[in-house]
Amino acid sequence: MTPRSFGSRLQSAVAERGRLCVGIDPHEAILTDWGLARTAEGAREFSLRVIDAAAGRVSSVKPQVAFFERFGAAGYVALEEVIATARDAGLLVIADAKRGDIGSTMAGYAAAWLMPGAPLEADALTVSPYLGVGALTESMTFALEHGKGLFVLAATSNPEAHDVQGAHAFSDGESVASRVLDEAWEFNSQTSDPETWGSIGVVIGATVDRVQFGIGGAIAPLAPVLAPGFGAQGANLSDLADIFGELSPAVLANESRGVVAGGPTELISRIDARNAELRGERA
Repeated sequence: MTPRSFGSRLQSAVAERGRLCVGIDPHEAILTDWGLARTAEGAREFSLRVIDAAAGRVSSVKPQVAFFERFGAAGYVALEEVIATARDAGLLVIADAKRGDIGSTMAGYAAAWLMPGAPLEADALTVSPYLGVGALTESMTFALEHGKGLFVLAATSNPEAHDVQGAHAFSDGESVASRVLDEAWEFNSQTSDPETWGSIGVVIGATVDRVQFGIGGAIAPLAPVLAPGFGAQGANLSDLADIFGELSPAVLANESRGVVAGGPTELISRIDARNAELRGERA
């Protein structure tokens, strides 16, 4: 039996619980602020509290793998529990690992993060296209076969990104970011049901000037756009439609620091406030 696609599952989750994706980033400063140890156990405790507050209120969570990986084996044990707990709670999990390689190495990454039953099984994985988008083709196919998704880095919100991602490096004047999008959309158009979201999404930062990056408007079939940069990085959730234009119906708004900054007692109220802002409601 063919599993339900990630794109359709995410589309349903967003329709039911909104487009907020809560980042799970247990960096040292936030662990200290929460009175937790700067250890794998502290990262685990922080993450489980975030999951408990997010369950039933948002569509998805995005654990930043680096903040677990730094603790070695103990960190990965904690991350396995965090991912499994989030998925058991009905949240879609996007593992923010930014993997990117070729051949059997990339196949290994795909199996680690997307294989059903794997210890680190997530619903989707962030990947880097800078060995060529074509190098991700087997991983894209693997993801579709198992009802999983990928988010390909296209136009990221860090200030250093523009010189590379916004470069007009092709003879037709197309930018690198635009070419990444085109190749991801082309894969979706060949493999997706036009009535549902594609499963190969892209990352476009909410602080990115799409014109400067050479990114156009509408896409078909529609596919998810993971958008970091809201909150502490400067973009306002209420401006999502203005920022993304024709792309906005499938944008997943990612925020971490603003959600967790008030400590564990404010998690639910801050999530609810951000959901209201995304719905266009006034405080």
